[in-house]
Amino acid sequence: MTTLSSLKVLVVEDEALVSMLVEDMLTDLGCAIVGPAAEIEEALRLANSADIDAALLDVNLGGRPIFPVADALKARGVPFAFASGYGEAGLTEDHRGATVLQKPFREADLRRVLEGLVGQTA
Repeated sequence: MTTLSSLKVLVVEDEALVSMLVEDMLTDLGCAIVGPAAEIEEALRLANSADIDAALLDVNLGGRPIFPVADALKARGVPFAFASGYGEAGLTEDHRGATVLQKPFREADLRRVLEGLVGQTA
């Protein structure tokens, strides 16, 4: 099992309650939270400049698609997962095949996805 202790995870989520739940799960897993960002502009700023190891991206942020943030992270080599109630069907063709965490999810699901992301950079 991969250790997630001190993993710096960018959280991009516009629903406050969901964001708080994700933050609690990440804290329980020993991760450090970056953000959270609830708007595209803030998410882009963090994606381009923050010290992060991985990111969890809500696919639809205030009615706007998250894909520019995903592209910025990809350009930096930062692994990420999309969080979506639509699964892979909610992704554009360019982003098909990316890691998707199906909403709603449990802490065990989040752990599994994060361990997979960490494995991409190991």
